[in-house]
Amino acid sequence: MHTNASKMKNVLVTGANRGIGLAIARGLAQRGEYKVIAGARNVDKAEEAANEISNGCEAAVVDLSNPVDIEAQAAELMNELGPIDILINNAGVLLSRAGLDAPAEELVATLMVNTVAPFALIRAIAPGMKTRRWGRIVNLSSGWGSFHEGLGGPAAYSISKAALNALTVTMARELGTEVKINAACPGWVHTDMGGPDAPRTPEEGADTPIWLATLPDDGPTGCFFRNRQEIKW
Repeated sequence: MHTNASKMKNVLVTGANRGIGLAIARGLAQRGEYKVIAGARNVDKAEEAANEISNGCEAAVVDLSNPVDIEAQAAELMNELGPIDILINNAGVLLSRAGLDAPAEELVATLMVNTVAPFALIRAIAPGMKTRRWGRIVNLSSGWGSFHEGLGGPAAYSISKAALNALTVTMARELGTEVKINAACPGWVHTDMGGPDAPRTPEEGADTPIWLATLPDDGPTGCFFRNRQEIKW
């Protein structure tokens, strides 16, 4: 039996102040067995999210613009609130220019938030999960990051999500089976990023990430899911 089965599990959700992240944080907080930490770029957005989520939700500033700062922020957060048992890398950016129209700086900025920041958080948090022999990591990806589905969408975004998928696979090899890491495609969701024509609600988009965050000990790891069904990379 894992060592932290009897206590509430700490869950860090990045980009928890709106859209899918807010729906994930709210859905987990309502279950009563998780201490949700709402991460956002600044304290006002984080506190607003925590107040809206309620159920004991804590606010945390998680600025994904600098990898060195990210690891320091995670260390400070764990020092204050305790170990992170579940990490949901939800925050992301979508810059819409096509490949040849997008300057290199746009790719760098997109990779920073969508790929490097999740890597930095995993580096900071996953070793503790391994020590405790339990953890769940969910990376919010996209079908636009799937080679099987053609890497559709703006180039910088697709490249960053394909790289996030690669991060999921490589980290699964390092973390073993007790710390589970998976990627989730939420589908086309009606959010600021998805736009008003998207057919899915944030709650529908949050369903698979919440399911992956709460997997049983015999659940999968190193896989890619949409609608709770495994899809190809």
